[in-house]
Amino acid sequence: MIYFDNAATTKIESTVLSTYQSVSENYFGNPSSLHQLGEHSQQLLSQSRKQIAHIMNISEGEIYFTSGGTEGDNLAIKGTAIEKMNYGRHVITASTEHPAVIKSLEQLENLGWDVTYLPVDKEGKIDIDELENAITKETVLVSLMAVNSETGSLQPLKKVGELLEHYPSIHFHVDAVQAVGKIDLNLNSSRIDMAVFSGHKFHAPKGTGFIYVKAGRQLAPLMSGGGQENNLRSGTENVPGSVALAKALRLLMEKKTDSKVELVKMKNLIIDYLSTLDKVTVFTPKESAPHIICFGIKNIRGEVVVHALEREDIYTSTTSACSSKKKDKIHAIAEMGYTKSEAESAVRISLSYLNTEQEVDVFKKVFNEIHSQLKLIE
Repeated sequence: MIYFDNAATTKIESTVLSTYQSVSENYFGNPSSLHQLGEHSQQLLSQSRKQIAHIMNISEGEIYFTSGGTEGDNLAIKGTAIEKMNYGRHVITASTEHPAVIKSLEQLENLGWDVTYLPVDKEGKIDIDELENAITKETVLVSLMAVNSETGSLQPLKKVGELLEHYPSIHFHVDAVQAVGKIDLNLNSSRIDMAVFSGHKFHAPKGTGFIYVKAGRQLAPLMSGGGQENNLRSGTENVPGSVALAKALRLLMEKKTDSKVELVKMKNLIIDYLSTLDKVTVFTPKESAPHIICFGIKNIRGEVVVHALEREDIYTSTTSACSSKKKDKIHAIAEMGYTKSEAESAVRISLSYLNTEQEVDVFKKVFNEIHSQLKLIE
């Protein structure tokens, strides 16, 4: 099997899975309990938070454990909206955001909020001048995805941050789910106020994640209860998940430099190969994340190619896994100026450090056969 769908989810590292199982079996006490079992669980949770803070070069008090990207995005957006609703009711985002962002903002719109959806260029980027022109006295939040999950496009976060230095009251939220280990965010020295991370995107268990909230920034909690996570995210903590999350992040960062080199090499091999084929368009821009390649065969729907590859035990996808089965799926490709037909042809390959050049070679051989058959269809 060749697994090229890592932007949808990754396989849990075997050592991370062992850690998860060990903690589940031996440290099952509720961290809020007064007895020794609870204390041991609380210590593990604190150690995991401390480890993540050290890896990300931020403070422990800026990390809040969540269940993943969707919860984190909802917390950042709706938490800001509730906290700052008396100061303004306007949010700015891009037209190519993840459904977790788009659907959260649609809910705010139904409650009377104004949302500006900035267009993107051929590379999937917003225009900084258009962002500045969209800011009003009512603006309380700018929300952008660091790495587009469909195309690998990068938003100009540094330039956005430089602009928002002139607007200190506006929260800046970044969906960093596809960014961790792939691009440098430098949270400690950036203008980013909130960044969302999801464990299952970097070989940790599903249902794990964390949100960075810069010290001094206030969010309203979405879940009320026992006051866990410093009152921002109530609910009994997922201790084994958080410990496994911290370990997976450590392993990722230890391999980051070599991994990025290998990812870029594999990505370039695939793009160079695809660029030689008739009727194939590569949608991923030149400046993009190292692990995502998006392409399409003219007049061939993406799911046809995905299933053809699947029959050869190669697993890819069409768009974001959160929307790929829905008829109203969001196409970043269409927003980038391609036609509806081109957008519907999109296939995404997404890599991880577990992939190899040998797998790329197998993909090329298999795709040669698929392409030779499909390119004859008008």
